[in-house]
Amino acid sequence: MNESIVRALSGIVYIALLLGATLYSPISFMALFSIFMLIAITEFCRLVDLNYIVPILVGTAFFGLFVFMIPNHSFSGNLMPSLGSVLISILLLEDLFSTRPSAQKNDIVKYAQLIGYVILPFILIIKLSVFSLNKSGYNIGDTYAPIIVIGCFVIIWTNDTFAYIVGKAIGRHKLFERISPKKTIEGFLGGMVFAIAAGYILSIYFKVLSPLHWMASAAILVIFGTLGDLVESKFKRVAGVKDSGNIMPGHGGILDRLDSIIFAIPFLFLYYQIIHYVS
Repeated sequence: MNESIVRALSGIVYIALLLGATLYSPISFMALFSIFMLIAITEFCRLVDLNYIVPILVGTAFFGLFVFMIPNHSFSGNLMPSLGSVLISILLLEDLFSTRPSAQKNDIVKYAQLIGYVILPFILIIKLSVFSLNKSGYNIGDTYAPIIVIGCFVIIWTNDTFAYIVGKAIGRHKLFERISPKKTIEGFLGGMVFAIAAGYILSIYFKVLSPLHWMASAAILVIFGTLGDLVESKFKRVAGVKDSGNIMPGHGGILDRLDSIIFAIPFLFLYYQIIHYVS
């Protein structure tokens, strides 16, 4: 079968599965993203040369702790995972932009990256499904309302689509050629414009966020999502592989599909927490 057709069919199945599970019920949503997390853990372990048994146990323990045991509205249940993940993300960005040769990481660093780059972002995606706007302000509660999660994916998909179209049409200046030769500044800016427009359109139909916060969310997702794509590209470059996995024909692995959103979600979640505490 033609590779483009395989890629298109695989993408349609992925989108249908994600939207279907998210809209159907909180159980199906949580089950899907817990499976995504476990697959992403094994893919990350292959990239950094870790045995995946202990990481899977660590991921399961963190998932149980932050999703089921610590209340959503508590300080430790919200700010701790978001701040921890943001800290690891900043260290990954420092490594991304460093011109020094990539040094061999010890297992402690690999586990820290696993937790902050893979495990905690998936937990924060789960927590975003109970994010709500009520009379007392923005809050993380207990009612399942996954529209922000769906909105985040719509914004990411809009950015990816139009960054490719604009970059293909008028892209001349490389964004970060050392890591991702195909990305251009023009494509990045084009994707940003259309993603912010998508954020505004979402605000018209879904009042859970104001237009300003939907558009700010889009900007955060585009900026940090693009950085997340570059971070994963560096992991793959160091590992000497094209894709993180092969579970999705034509698309690679779960990390290849979710690299943007899992890197951006901690920053977005922290933004929502700031809104909550200052409102």
